[in-house]
This record gives sequence, structure tokens and C-alpha cells, in this order.
Amino acid sequence: MSDDKSKTGNADRVRINLSEDYEVRDWAKKFGVTEDALRRAAERVGPMAEDVRRELGGQ
Repeated sequence: MSDDKSKTGNADRVRINLSEDYEVRDWAKKFGVTEDALRRAAERVGPMAEDVRRELGGQ
């Protein structure tokens, strides 16, 4: 099932959807890491952006 881009809100801003290539690309760019590094971090800590950021060493 694809992401409904007409329904954006808080959930879209705090959760990384690894099934959507554009989200992986955008979050990886935001965190300054490769897409593979983002995927590995999300697999370790889950899809919440704040948890992934901490896992990647962000402040």
C-alpha cells in the first residue's frame, strides 16, 4: 500500500517509512548519512526519527 501524500501530519514528521524510497532518501539527506546507514539504524531502533537520529550519533 502506498503512502497517501494528501494526508500529512505529525506521524509523517516523526516516523520514517522504510517502504517509501523518497522518505528514505529525504531522511538520509537530513541526517547526512547514506540510505543504507539510515536503514540499518532504523532496523536497530525502529522507525521513529528521533531514535534513528540518536542511533546515528546526532545530538
